[in-house]
Amino acid sequence: MPPTVNTASTASGSARINLRTSPEAKSLIERAAAIMGSTVSSFMLQHAYEAAQRIVADKDSLLLTQEAFAAFVDACDNPAEPTAALRALMALRADRPAA
Repeated sequence: MPPTVNTASTASGSARINLRTSPEAKSLIERAAAIMGSTVSSFMLQHAYEAAQRIVADKDSLLLTQEAFAAFVDACDNPAEPTAALRALMALRADRPAA
């Protein structure tokens, strides 16, 4: 559920976002908010929040076909033996002190 615009001030319950836009964009946003029966702040917050959720979900999600998922599970269940190059690389890492 998206956060709501709180018109009452609270000590730590809200945060402010300021932005500048063209008069044309402002007018269009005001019109859309009026059509939806909401304030400009509520309209912008709701739609920006929903867009942010979609963007983050798209970035954080990995979509695989059933075939690719089966190959992934098989690779996890039956890992390949480490190669000589991998063993050498891991030996380099083991020689380093912990950060």
